[in-house]
Amino acid sequence: MQTEHSSHLLNPGVRRREVAAWAMFDFANSGYTTVVITAVYNAYFVGVVAGRTAWATFAWTAALAVANALVILTAPAIGAYADLRACKKRLLVWTTVGCVLATAALAWTGPGTLALAVVLVVVSNFCFGTGENLIAAFLPELGRPEALGKISGWGWSLGYVGGLIALGLCLGWIAVAGERGLSATQAVPGTLLLTAALFALASLPTFLLLRERAVPQSAASAIGGAGDTFARLADTVHHARRYKDLARFLVCVVCYQAGVSTVIAIAAIYAEAAFGFTTAETIQLVLLVNVTAALGAFGFGQIQDRFGHVRTIAATLLVWLATALLAYFATTRPLFWLVANLAGLALGASQSAGRALVGYLSPEERRAEFFGLWGLAVKLSQILGPLTFGLVTWITHGDQRTAMLVTSVFFVAGLAILAGVNVDRGRRAAVEAA
Repeated sequence: MQTEHSSHLLNPGVRRREVAAWAMFDFANSGYTTVVITAVYNAYFVGVVAGRTAWATFAWTAALAVANALVILTAPAIGAYADLRACKKRLLVWTTVGCVLATAALAWTGPGTLALAVVLVVVSNFCFGTGENLIAAFLPELGRPEALGKISGWGWSLGYVGGLIALGLCLGWIAVAGERGLSATQAVPGTLLLTAALFALASLPTFLLLRERAVPQSAASAIGGAGDTFARLADTVHHARRYKDLARFLVCVVCYQAGVSTVIAIAAIYAEAAFGFTTAETIQLVLLVNVTAALGAFGFGQIQDRFGHVRTIAATLLVWLATALLAYFATTRPLFWLVANLAGLALGASQSAGRALVGYLSPEERRAEFFGLWGLAVKLSQILGPLTFGLVTWITHGDQRTAMLVTSVFFVAGLAILAGVNVDRGRRAAVEAA
């Protein structure tokens, strides 16, 4: 039986175990971003697969850009289709399977397999990004509007726990491999298999307990359903002025997430290039950052619904701006450790708070579609930010400090655009549309 407190936060008919199952997907998929994108495989790709050539960092960011471009091209249509056919959960299963298999296959990449590695990174990241949009669209079905920040914070903080466990397993495997005479680089393939297995196992509660509450709005054939999907997207574009605050916030997301995505994509590369971190030291750094990120997501989630969505996000962007500037000036390892943990605090908070605000501003019957638009904005930022960093690094002959300074501009732009978002007006538009 639900407690009075939980029933106040959740929609009628939603039990706490279902919310926990929803949050477990954040736990499950965080291993992928933490190990593949942030801490281990990105450095392995640059140093081993691409042979640390002058264009190696650019090749990594370009592969991510292609994957994100595919999400941009498909996310709104997939979201609209999921709304029309009430099939968010079924599509989530397929994207999870795709990401798990492609991640496991990365274990067979190494010197001379650049093309294969790029393809697998594109496939795994596309499936991850699409699944991230689909799981987010369940959020407004589970929680009441005034509790979305808190519930989103629960999920995102649990996600960082998943990242911690994934990294802990990888660090343990690297230690075991070292005892067997293998280098950290030779142990990387095993970390990818561990990450894929953890994703598959930890996502099972989501598929067993999370309910699809949406009702199909179209019983057409596949061809007819595709026509309905694009007609629905055209209708959304036609009435875009009705959702101007959500639209403005999505532009804000593109800006500030460009900076966030840059930090995620190049963290290990920056640590190794600027401060000489080894693979094991980088994993230890990211382990600690995941702790602060979990605390940031949970802590800011507790205050977001009372403090206000815009003020909460603005506070996290100020922390991000300070982080980027400190990273530029940092010349010692202790200061860099401080910078990394400031980034972790802002990382969990900004991503969780943004997801909650999109849910608050989305009409009931277009949730998957609008979270698809949120995914479009996030993925566009994941092209813009890391690709900008890669280009600046290339142009400046490897000067990653200057590239980090350029990254701070994204947070300034995000703050400027956020100032024009009227949450109350945007919520009224969502309710009137429903």
